[in-house]
Amino acid sequence: QLQLVESGGGLVQPGGSLRLSCAASGGTLNYYTIGWFRRAPGKEREGVSCISRGGGSTNYADSVKGRFTISRDNAKNTVYLQMNSLKPEDTAIYYCAAGRVQSLTTALYDYWGQGTQVTVSS
Repeated sequence: QLQLVESGGGLVQPGGSLRLSCAASGGTLNYYTIGWFRRAPGKEREGVSCISRGGGSTNYADSVKGRFTISRDNAKNTVYLQMNSLKPEDTAIYYCAAGRVQSLTTALYDYWGQGTQVTVSS
């Protein structure tokens, strides 16, 4: 069974950067599309970004375009989310997920990590 573990979250000031990692075990990530999602306090989980199996195609939510970059290293079985110019409204628990369809729709993903907290505050 594929297992995903996120890391790299933390507390950062507005305008700062973080890089999240999603490491897989129990399976090979390059069989899957990988998505990053987040859930802010009091809100529904929303799609942030996703990347195709080979890494050649990516999608971003409008709220993060131009600030976040998703990438993957299939040799390391790891996907990354580089987050720049962070804003307080980016504060959330960030999750990575593996699925078969490249989409920002949560229901299309089969395997989920436990999440990592990102807090943007001065």
